[in-house]
Amino acid sequence: MNALKPRPGILSIEPYRPGESAVAGVERIIKLSSNENALGPSPRAIAALKKCAGEQHRYPDGTCEALRSALGRHHGLDAERIVCGAGSDELITLLTRAYAGPGEEVLYSEYGFLMYPISALGVGAKPVAASEKALRADVKALLAGLSDKTRILFLANPNNPTGSYLAKDEVLHLVHGLPKDVLLVIDAAYAEYVTRNDYSAGAELVDAHDNVVMTRTFSKIYGLAGVRLGWAYCPPAVADVLNRLRNPFNVTAPAQAAALAALEDIAHVDAARANNDIWLPWVSAELERIGLKVAPSVGNFVLVRFPQDRQRNADAADGFLARHGIIPRKMGAYKLPDSLRITIGREDEMRLLVSTLAEFMGA
Repeated sequence: MNALKPRPGILSIEPYRPGESAVAGVERIIKLSSNENALGPSPRAIAALKKCAGEQHRYPDGTCEALRSALGRHHGLDAERIVCGAGSDELITLLTRAYAGPGEEVLYSEYGFLMYPISALGVGAKPVAASEKALRADVKALLAGLSDKTRILFLANPNNPTGSYLAKDEVLHLVHGLPKDVLLVIDAAYAEYVTRNDYSAGAELVDAHDNVVMTRTFSKIYGLAGVRLGWAYCPPAVADVLNRLRNPFNVTAPAQAAALAALEDIAHVDAARANNDIWLPWVSAELERIGLKVAPSVGNFVLVRFPQDRQRNADAADGFLARHGIIPRKMGAYKLPDSLRITIGREDEMRLLVSTLAEFMGA
């Protein structure tokens, strides 16, 4: 019998399972399971990765100084208040380690990103989910979910996997309702895809409040999920805490080089957004036309609800798509077992997706 015991909460974690990438016996795969950039990374980023390949015996810049400066110029932010990490996942974990612990609570929206409860359980805190309305975060429910034990509120805006978002006035109302000792973390991983006038990623809230952090990522519109790079814009005191807690060389040299090059390639980002602007509404309309329910989305994915009929439910659809080499994301882990999340890909991929689902639905 093993006498070693992990800290409370860890064995309650259901390990995170990423989107599938392969189907046995199928040669051509269309991966639509992980919300990756349909166009891939910028050619400039690829060139930067190749250029630094021969320097991997050198340690990276542990402060990410050049990258933080570039991010500051690009977004109009104070570079000293930017902290970089190995994906925004690492920053979410570090923030939870820094500000929550045993006997305390971490609040998030009902269908929020799975890393929030995982991070909470990892430090012995209790994850608390506030109910949503129509697959959309509910500010009133979030504020009602606060207790004297709440230490962090995570808000994915836009939200994964639902694709919904809160307008900037709603987020401001949420901030004003928070006690000063509760940290609001706005996870804006999909911000670059949003073109709504009433949306904000939240940087101005960080500037105005000592208890708001905004996290961003290079994994989505920049197409650099493989190098693992995210960043947080923080109040000075929070940035100081993260820099004390993070590992000294937590962002690799290739990741920094690729990100610097990707930031300069504005045309590539515009092309990725344009692809999404065309095929997101097209896919949504076409899937509705064949009898499926599609949640409104401002991200680069759609959440699709299937009938309860065993022959036409989400599990059956997932198997049918897999046999045709198309991989969506099952949503049972999010307590949405009747739904699949499907990334918006290129034109040929989207047309094949729709025709395959039309065949499945008998439309």
